[in-house]
Amino acid sequence: MTYESFKSLYQRAADRKGGTQALELLLGKRILGKKLLDDNAAEQSISQLTDDRVLAAFTKQIFKSGFVWRVVENKWPDFEEQFFNFNIEKMLMMPEEMLERKAADPKIIRNYNKVKTIKANAQMIFDITLDKDISFAQFINDWPSEDIIGLWAYLKKHGQRLGGNTGPYALRLLGKDTFILSSDVEAYLRAQQIIDGGLQSKKSLTAIQAFFNNLQKQSGYNLTQLSRLIAFASGDNYVQVEG
Repeated sequence: MTYESFKSLYQRAADRKGGTQALELLLGKRILGKKLLDDNAAEQSISQLTDDRVLAAFTKQIFKSGFVWRVVENKWPDFEEQFFNFNIEKMLMMPEEMLERKAADPKIIRNYNKVKTIKANAQMIFDITLDKDISFAQFINDWPSEDIIGLWAYLKKHGQRLGGNTGPYALRLLGKDTFILSSDVEAYLRAQQIIDGGLQSKKSLTAIQAFFNNLQKQSGYNLTQLSRLIAFASGDNYVQVEG
């Protein structure tokens, strides 16, 4: 089956967003003279993060899932204080009764099931440091983008509440290049008959990864930019950006 080319996809997104320059800014690029520069330096610094920052990103995204993001952001300094700035060793030493007390504190969002994931995900991070003798941040950094669904699967299997879009959003928060299966992206994939079954099935994810890999070869754009491009080229988001 022949899918829409990158050139066609790009042109439609540019038409909808007010031209090439506006689109490039939305895709995370900046223009210096006539040269486009990728604004994706964050990924290069993932390996420099300490693992407490990885745990914090996972936790923040878990609490944002199904909740008002602004409330999570406003309460986040209290989360950092309550959970020892997400120090991995301190989290693993925390007894169950202490977790229960902290989960009931009104300064944070009181959801014990989500609070429990902090210790569980700290264990996942700690296990990698023991098994591979590298930081979890380095583990994420080294994972190849052409198999990003493999990293999603790892987080879902070995962590807690990191399935669906939660894990990918957390990875992007950390600066890891990944596509996001938003409603606009999903609608496009189905319209192009790239997938026809469950979005998170192994068959669908494999087909989606192959499609994005092909777009990368055509364009040189990263996964983050390509998933944004698809969203901008489809759906109802016609808002233009002053460029």
